[in-house]
Amino acid sequence: MDRKNLFPIGEVSRLFHISVSSLRHYENIGLLTPAYISPDSGYRYYGTEQFEVLNTIRYLRVLDMPLSEIEDFLKNKDIDRIEEKLRQQKEAVLKKQQELKRIEQKIDHRLNWLMDAGNTPLDSVSLVQLPVCRVVWVDEPMKVDGSADMEAPIRKLDQSDAEAVVFLGKVGLGISAKHLKKAETSQYDGIFLTLDQEDIYTGETLDLPETLCVRIRFRGSHTEAPVQYKKLLDYIEKHRMQIVGFSREVTLIDYGITNDTDKFVTEICIPVRCE
Repeated sequence: MDRKNLFPIGEVSRLFHISVSSLRHYENIGLLTPAYISPDSGYRYYGTEQFEVLNTIRYLRVLDMPLSEIEDFLKNKDIDRIEEKLRQQKEAVLKKQQELKRIEQKIDHRLNWLMDAGNTPLDSVSLVQLPVCRVVWVDEPMKVDGSADMEAPIRKLDQSDAEAVVFLGKVGLGISAKHLKKAETSQYDGIFLTLDQEDIYTGETLDLPETLCVRIRFRGSHTEAPVQYKKLLDYIEKHRMQIVGFSREVTLIDYGITNDTDKFVTEICIPVRCE
């Protein structure tokens, strides 16, 4: 065969800024067949006809079109078909943009969470207004002597089949208002998961309104919480407040973020109403 107007695979790779392995992959899946394969060396050669195909492949790959869709178009090329493929790809790109925006929002939430956890004074009781939020609540009476005690209840929270809900810094424990009013804080009444606005969760959720709370943050985890509850309850009694909801106890910084237990930070909030 006259190879005068043919280009070896290495030169095609340089001309089109595409790897030899990619060219071989395109051949293996039937996307781009060389014009000639040397029976002696097995070396591949390409001509202008293959260049046209390769230009189309490169263009559609820049648009992030899957190779399977490109193959389908190359086998059935016409104007209506490329319009259909481009519209489908535009929809896929828009969907990906929305997903990336959702991921960006989740990153912002976590950065703000960490900054807030690191900058708020510790060991002092304060009044805060918690915003509206959405939680997943599971009734689960329990005592927590270590992180392992929470593993089984946490699994009950993971009921979403739409996506993997990331628990990092979002799982909390709660004591009912009834038990708080009696200063019974040695056992929790349930476990909850706080959902970001953009989280997809298909199970039942509980919408909590904007709430006035007394709050304390301290070094340590759930095992150090009992003495902190006493401080909060003393504050509530001193200021003649009414407890109006379950406590929200969340470890803001724990093993999910650092191995240094001296840097752990836990927050307890108790919803109240001023008389």
